[in-house]
Amino acid sequence: MFSSLQSGSVPQQTSIHSVRLYNTSLAAIDELQCVDLIVDAIESGIGGWCVTVNLENLRKAVADPKVHQLVESSTLRVADGITLVWASWLRGTPLPERVCGSNLIHSLTRAIAAQGRSIFLLGGNPGTADKAAHRLQQDNPGLQIAGTYCPPLGFERNPSQVEAIKNMLQAAQPDVIYVALGFPKSEQLITQLRHLCPNAWWIGVGISFSYVVGDIKRPPRWAQNLGVETLYRLIQEPRRLARRYLLDGPIFVVQLFAVSLIQRFKP
Repeated sequence: MFSSLQSGSVPQQTSIHSVRLYNTSLAAIDELQCVDLIVDAIESGIGGWCVTVNLENLRKAVADPKVHQLVESSTLRVADGITLVWASWLRGTPLPERVCGSNLIHSLTRAIAAQGRSIFLLGGNPGTADKAAHRLQQDNPGLQIAGTYCPPLGFERNPSQVEAIKNMLQAAQPDVIYVALGFPKSEQLITQLRHLCPNAWWIGVGISFSYVVGDIKRPPRWAQNLGVETLYRLIQEPRRLARRYLLDGPIFVVQLFAVSLIQRFKP
């Protein structure tokens, strides 16, 4: 399916059918295809970087050219949100399904564990990286944990902290690095560090470590597909998420749907 993996260089999204929403191109692949692509690349010694673009990430990419450029510089971008899938249908170029980081951390880990390969968990709330690594290893026999690290708040402004992370990753050389520092901090750090592990795949996974260990509960899959996952998140973290989900999000959804319809019928 992805013949560019044979070339010996990092496969770019231009080699995969993409759908453009607003100003960002998203790969028209499902979760299984995403996992297969990454596993095939790792097996071929080809590193890369996957951005799981949700509604809030897309909103920031539309509002800030620097964030947009950061996202578009990644190897692979997938739609992490049912709202983006709905927008792609309105545009007339439907995406097959949402491919979210909180699912990939399970499905991709399962696939690379079958190959006896390794992961590194970077970020998350204090203690969650260690607990998530333990849980993933329990669930996936054969999985190698190359390391975990939760840097302190403000680490990105401390050269010694950044250097410590560089040393850990360079020594560990994991196959997959899950980065849970929030968007776009995760992506900014990935661009800074990915050359240290050129054969690895890097993925920003938001709060997925907390999902893995059960600190934050996810709704059932049917509720996610109906677009009410945000309600579950809002109930659990109202102070942090109220503005995003009750003001910024709904306004941007209207804009996104309108732009998608205009793009569909634009001559």
